[in-house]
Amino acid sequence: MKKSFVFLLLALALVVIVSPGIVGKLAEQSMDENLDWAATESREVTITSQGFDRGWFSSAGQHRIELNHGDIRDALTALFEDSGYTGMPALIIDTRIDHGLVPVTSIGREKGSLAPGLGSAVSTLHLAFDNGDRVELPGTIYSRVGLTGELQSNLVVEPGSFSNGPETLRWSAVDARIMMSAASSTVGFEGVIDELALAAPGDELTVGAITFAGEQAATPFGFSVGDANIRVGAIAYPSERGRMTSGPLTITSTASLDDGLVSGRTTLEFEAVPLGELGSSSIGVDIAITDVDAAALGRIVDVLNDVDSYDSGDALRLAVEDDLRTLFARGFEVRVQRLDIAMPPGTVSATLDMTVAPTDIDDFVMTALLLAVDARLDLTLPDALYDYALTIEPQIGAVVAMGFLRWEDDAYRMQAEFRNGLLTVNGAPMPGLIPGLQ
Repeated sequence: MKKSFVFLLLALALVVIVSPGIVGKLAEQSMDENLDWAATESREVTITSQGFDRGWFSSAGQHRIELNHGDIRDALTALFEDSGYTGMPALIIDTRIDHGLVPVTSIGREKGSLAPGLGSAVSTLHLAFDNGDRVELPGTIYSRVGLTGELQSNLVVEPGSFSNGPETLRWSAVDARIMMSAASSTVGFEGVIDELALAAPGDELTVGAITFAGEQAATPFGFSVGDANIRVGAIAYPSERGRMTSGPLTITSTASLDDGLVSGRTTLEFEAVPLGELGSSSIGVDIAITDVDAAALGRIVDVLNDVDSYDSGDALRLAVEDDLRTLFARGFEVRVQRLDIAMPPGTVSATLDMTVAPTDIDDFVMTALLLAVDARLDLTLPDALYDYALTIEPQIGAVVAMGFLRWEDDAYRMQAEFRNGLLTVNGAPMPGLIPGLQ
């Protein structure tokens, strides 16, 4: 019994004392693998290691994150220039890792843990500008590298504020989590960003709590599939009509890949949307797309992500032409199951069902595509909104006179169908509306 107890103590000593140096190397490799994979998945981001000082029980490292191109970079560049800075700063992440199968040195800090793993880390962030300026960013990232190499990170930001001249940015608590696995090529995320506010003399913009969650898996085609949702609370802002409020806004999406075909669905709910004289309105959308050729779609997305490199519209068209032919020749389905715009005069509603049947790609021409399309559009326009539109543009009445809208069940309605190359609206053929099909 005593001998067994001694062996147990010896094993524990090996775990606590000997394992950290070995596991530290594994933790370093695992973190770099996950970050390299994340950078590969995001074409707009470059992540580079600035060094890793490995000790026996703990190590320190630094990573540099830079935005290469894209709308986010352009918007941030303009924002920093307005604040007196030139050039796009890099985000620097300084990290300390407490490693070992049992990371005992993490106990002395916040969120330290003896949970088994390859390492337990804490990171701080700052912006580094080309002129040498350094701006510390609020928040701390607490991370764990699991036994199988998965990386779990938790960004925690305490409430605070930042002032730049007469403008002040205030934020409430932030709690965001991300789970990455280079081995399975998956990313999970969830979090809450409480109220944000930007205040200037006489004006203030506030954004309600933002919540988000999802899980994405990489595909061989350059995009990810999975589930995601985001909800943005009410947004209050100044306007010529006084203080306005919009929202909340909720977006959900799901996408899947099956045998080289991608399918997805997105829903959107946006309340209290100001539509000028029509007043506060609500928008609801539910759209699904099914069985799209994933390889062709991925190549088209790659071209669109690099659209600035094409010097003309013709060059861009040629870059996507073959893949568009493939995408349409393979066929797909689109369903707009809901499109509602609820305004004080009434609600405009529409649904759309469209099927593109597969065709022979070797003989594919535009007329073949038109003959392969079956589509149906149902549109409802409330009479109060139609009457209001007439007061703005009397020529809208011609839409009724020509038969595009007809009065039915206390509303103006349109039922348009396209089958076998023939368009009908409310039962009447409209052959001249589709060029090339008479």
